[in-house]
Amino acid sequence: MRLTAILPFSILLASCASTASTESFNVDQALEYCNTQVHRSLAALGADSTDYTMMPRNIQGTDSAWACRKASPDEWCSGFWPGILWYDFESSRDEIVREEAERYTEALEYLSQRPAFDHDLGFLMFCSYGNAYRLTGCPKFRDIILASADTLATLFNPKVGTILSWPRNVEMLGGHNTIMDNMINLEMLFWASKNGGDKRLYDIALKHAETTMEYHFRPDGTCYHVAVYDPESGKFIKGMTHQGYSDSSTWARGQAWAVYGYTMVFRETQDRRFLDLACKVTDAYLKRLPEDYVPYWDFDDPAIPDAPRDASAAGVVASALLELQAYVTPEKRDEYRDAAVKMLASLSSDEYRSGDKRHSFLDHSTGHKPAGSEIDAAIVYADYYYIEALLRLKKLETNSAVLANL
Repeated sequence: MRLTAILPFSILLASCASTASTESFNVDQALEYCNTQVHRSLAALGADSTDYTMMPRNIQGTDSAWACRKASPDEWCSGFWPGILWYDFESSRDEIVREEAERYTEALEYLSQRPAFDHDLGFLMFCSYGNAYRLTGCPKFRDIILASADTLATLFNPKVGTILSWPRNVEMLGGHNTIMDNMINLEMLFWASKNGGDKRLYDIALKHAETTMEYHFRPDGTCYHVAVYDPESGKFIKGMTHQGYSDSSTWARGQAWAVYGYTMVFRETQDRRFLDLACKVTDAYLKRLPEDYVPYWDFDDPAIPDAPRDASAAGVVASALLELQAYVTPEKRDEYRDAAVKMLASLSSDEYRSGDKRHSFLDHSTGHKPAGSEIDAAIVYADYYYIEALLRLKKLETNSAVLANL
């Protein structure tokens, strides 16, 4: 979900030593497929007249077109569709897509002007406005990001040392709750602190990452989905799940957020503690993957191998690994890059592609299985991290080729 997105040249240069792993995967073809699906979606969404406040969320069952939801503070996925359009524009330079990206992005502006509903403001505003500013340099987009970061920071509890994820669920969960997903929203705070925003935003993001590192992980590197704290004393109360199989299980997308989040935190801080943790949680994830590198929704579901997969987790981790591989030893670099390519190859196969059946990029994601929601579905954030990963791989391949010809 990053503004440097895709990867800065210093990272690209460091990671060009190993290129063999990408030779069997055609990233250009995969990006062309995404552009085709984007145009199919846009045509359907604008069949009568386009309501830019209605954002694609999922495609379930035998449906072929997106089910949309109104962009609102409590619809956490609203920023992913504009982000997908910006990524597709970056790849295709298709002006029709750029115009649509701007219109969908601008539908979210009002969220920067109201109190924070929950931690998802980062997903909402950085996937959309973050990519918009990165690709256009429009000052208005930057100002909206800064305002959104200030709003997100109001959920930080200094007694606990983390951002409150779900204010609405304090009583239900037994205290100040912080979910692993929240790690992704720290990127907007780091970015804002370095691009004209309040410097304390950096301190908030750093403290959140440190507190989460201390209490959110088990000794083997797997993570809880939710950590609960006493809001007054700051004392850690318990680790639990909300969307996973059980409090002691490893929910695949939660582990994916940890891989992505701590890779990003190391980039922003250059603190070796975070790199070490990113590698530890990555290794815990990789060693439990099935043969095709796309995880079951929870690594501990006793129904495996008959449990549903989660393509969204694979997309998140593939994208993260294409950054993480640049920060590690050559041996680890090859391992992580190879794993990312295997993930993308599986996701790009007929087994996981939506293809002609649906307008989405990918099938077989799992949203909230305990609630019976979005099981074995196409979900918009799976598509977002898939195209982000493809673009990161494309950048690596392009710069490897440039260096080889110097």
